[in-house]
Amino acid sequence: MPRTPPEDAQARRAIAPVICYPTDTLPRPDLPLYTAARDGATKCAEYLVPPREARVYDVPAGHVFRITSVEGPQVGDLNLHNAHDLTERFYSGKTRALHGTHVSTGDRLWSSFPHLRPMATILADTLDWYGIDAYGGSVHDVIGTRCDPYTANVLSGAQYHQCCHSNLTRALAQHLAVPAAGAEPLVHDVLNVFMCTGFTRDTGQYFMKASPVRPGDYIEFFAEIDLLGNLSACPGGDCSAEHSSDTAACYPLLVEVFAPAKGALDRWSQPPRNGYDQSHGMG
Repeated sequence: MPRTPPEDAQARRAIAPVICYPTDTLPRPDLPLYTAARDGATKCAEYLVPPREARVYDVPAGHVFRITSVEGPQVGDLNLHNAHDLTERFYSGKTRALHGTHVSTGDRLWSSFPHLRPMATILADTLDWYGIDAYGGSVHDVIGTRCDPYTANVLSGAQYHQCCHSNLTRALAQHLAVPAAGAEPLVHDVLNVFMCTGFTRDTGQYFMKASPVRPGDYIEFFAEIDLLGNLSACPGGDCSAEHSSDTAACYPLLVEVFAPAKGALDRWSQPPRNGYDQSHGMG
């Protein structure tokens, strides 16, 4: 039973919020340089991610990768690793704290501690027109974790293997030539590409709704470091009804990688690892 509110309850609720991490001093990407390099780039690789499956791909630093919806509306769950050190991986929580619950053009995907540096910068997003809808929903979230077999088992007792967590685990295990148990600890919270999500106003619950993505829509990233990408085509399709399903209409996702022309990035250098000394006050 809820407690009786104190006499000053409304005054406490009326206190103005304070932004936790003001971003005025964040290092800014040179978007004109990146865009110019992208405009002169040539496609060097492509990967088709089948429905309800995942694929691993490499993106060298300074290259651009584009994720495109093909054939039908489809969302994807994206993991990113440092290609040379898989323990440095995308940190959705800190990305959310710095850029907000959803990301778009100009935002950056940050890596895990102790590295905490930009891994990729979003160069283009054909869904940037969507904004925030009347339900509080928006596109490309960093609030969801990925559909997984453990939560499904808790909720329904199911043994479902085509969820994004398992897709990402299988793809990484096959790429590394290790058992699933060796790859699974490296799978991490995702960028939900094309997914439309938010939190309900009354209960604060995470919700999804039909993605506005249509064939031809894409999101494009500049690789700040050598990346190993891992993308799952979610079994929820456009996530208009179910999060994990054998019946939802699902479609492929296309990943294309573009190499910059020689000399296009002469003024650019990879971001260094975070400058904190890691002493944690222990000398």
